[in-house]
Amino acid sequence: MPENIAAILPELWLAVGQTFLMLGIGLAAALLIGGPLGIWLFLLGPGQPLDNRPVFAVVNWLVNTVRSFPFIILLVALVPVTRVIAGSSIGPVAAAVPLSFAAIPYFARLVEQTLREVPRGVVEAAHAMGASELQIVWHVLLVEARSGLVLALTVLAISFLSYSAVAGVVGGGGIGDLAIRYGYYRFQTDVMVLTVALLVALVQLIQFTGAAIAQRLDKR
Repeated sequence: MPENIAAILPELWLAVGQTFLMLGIGLAAALLIGGPLGIWLFLLGPGQPLDNRPVFAVVNWLVNTVRSFPFIILLVALVPVTRVIAGSSIGPVAAAVPLSFAAIPYFARLVEQTLREVPRGVVEAAHAMGASELQIVWHVLLVEARSGLVLALTVLAISFLSYSAVAGVVGGGGIGDLAIRYGYYRFQTDVMVLTVALLVALVQLIQFTGAAIAQRLDKR
């Protein structure tokens, strides 16, 4: 094993843990807030059960506005908010705050688009049987779209793995921070190659796992 890599192994495992911490917090925020937001956005849309064009326009605009910010700019812009929530502007927990802010509208849009792919006839049949809107959402929409939702979450996880690496550049910790400190500033090319290979392996693992789960849930 090259000397440089052997020397940073303890820091490498710490960086991997920090990356998973950032990713876990961001994905949890996306599921708990972005998921319901995406369902609400879908239901408010034209021709949907809660059709309300003014409210839909406002929520749609907010989602698009947050999604339009490049992540590095959002990271800097939210520093005051991050300090209030996390008590600091550096570290993996602090980096998870802007990650969460970015993940919520991102996943909300993916959820909305996935629900739009559910056949309208299935929803109309549930309405004809007297199902309430909540029952339709829980027992029809989410069940019919579950495979697509898993794939949407997979896309989100892969995208935000790269975002977590960006967060590391500005003091968030994780694999990105390790790559910059050792691979870039100290010109240790072997460390840079290792971190890139590790990120590629994590992406492949997330994609394989997500695709396998989605395939098992797909009723078609």
